[in-house]
Amino acid sequence: MSQSPPLPTVFIDGDACPVKSEVYRVAERHGLQTVVVANRFIFTPRDAKVRLEVVPAGPDVADDWIAENAKAHDIVVTADVPLAARCLAKGAAALGPSGRAFTEANIGAALASRELMSHLREVGEITGGPGAFRPQDRSRFLQQLEHAVVRARRALEAQDGA
Repeated sequence: MSQSPPLPTVFIDGDACPVKSEVYRVAERHGLQTVVVANRFIFTPRDAKVRLEVVPAGPDVADDWIAENAKAHDIVVTADVPLAARCLAKGAAALGPSGRAFTEANIGAALASRELMSHLREVGEITGGPGAFRPQDRSRFLQQLEHAVVRARRALEAQDGA
C-alpha cells in the first residue's frame, strides 16, 4: 500500500482575521490541518483537524509562534506583512485576508509601504486605517487560498515522489 503524500498545514493569524470560516471550509474540503493562533480563546469548529493555539499576550507573540512552526509549503493567513516575509523566507505561502498573495516579488515593496505608512501615522499625516472589508475581498481570498492549496499539494507530491 502506498502512503498518501504529506499535506500542507494552514496557519491563521487569528486575532483579527475576517476569513476564518472560509479557511475552515477550504481546509475541510482538502483534508488539511488548520491551526488558529491567538492570544485569547477564539471559537473554532469541533473538528479534529482544527486546533486553537493560545499564546501569551504580547507584541508579536502569535507571529513568532507561527513563524517558528510554519514550514515549507504550509499556508499562512495573515495581514501582518513582517510575518508574511518571515514565512516566505521559510518557503511557506502567505496570504492576506483580502486575497493578496504575498510573494518574493512583492514582499519588499509591501514591507517598504508598511514602513512608510507607519512613519506617516507617527507624524500625524494619516488618521484612517485600512478600507472596509468587502464581498469581493472575500471572493478574491477564496480564489487565492484555493490556488495556494493546489500549489502546495503539488509541490509536496513532487517532493514526496523525488
